[in-house]
Amino acid sequence: MFILTDISIPEGLSLKDPLQSKLGRKIISNSIILLDEIGFEAFTFRKLAKKMESNETTLYRYFENKHLLLLYLVVWYWNWVSYLIDYNTKNITDPDRKLDLIIDNFVDATKENPSVDFVNERLLHNIIISESSKAYHTKNIDEENKHGFYTSYKQLIQKVADVILEIDPKFPYPHTFANTLFEMANNEIYFAEHLPRLTDVKVKNEDYDEVVTLLKYFKERMLSTK
Repeated sequence: MFILTDISIPEGLSLKDPLQSKLGRKIISNSIILLDEIGFEAFTFRKLAKKMESNETTLYRYFENKHLLLLYLVVWYWNWVSYLIDYNTKNITDPDRKLDLIIDNFVDATKENPSVDFVNERLLHNIIISESSKAYHTKNIDEENKHGFYTSYKQLIQKVADVILEIDPKFPYPHTFANTLFEMANNEIYFAEHLPRLTDVKVKNEDYDEVVTLLKYFKERMLSTK
């Protein structure tokens, strides 16, 4: 069972840990809903405070700005995917099968976790697809990296790279391929839903089967099992 202790949030990402209070958890819950509704560009703390029927000043006690709030949610998601991989592959010894399951989790990490009722994983997945690149494609990324804000992502990619090397120990680009699979999972869904001429897959009613097939196609042709 996924519990709050499975979440590794870097110190400094928030001014006050939102997981430790009812108000903080309410901020997380409502920010996910509002970001999914209106997108990152239109999102403001004023709008979030209005949705929560709270004071805008209160939000700034938890997060310095909306960028760090988005990054907090993205870090949560990286931890969630990492947990799913560990849970779904813990009894799997065949690395080829393990990577297939990892791809499944990359694409379909929408299973809601009843033990954390203030995070809607389905809506968070939507945010990752459409907004996550805005969390780390910033001018401050080098400074944020020094503070360890991207450690969860690095650990996730390392976990997948290790499996890739189990399949093909001579593969020269395990981290690049692991990162490509993860980013492609999100980008292809986004393109299929909004820029269909940029992809060859189709997505309807949150059915991502074609994206899974695409990623496994690349995996089979990139990695040698001989």
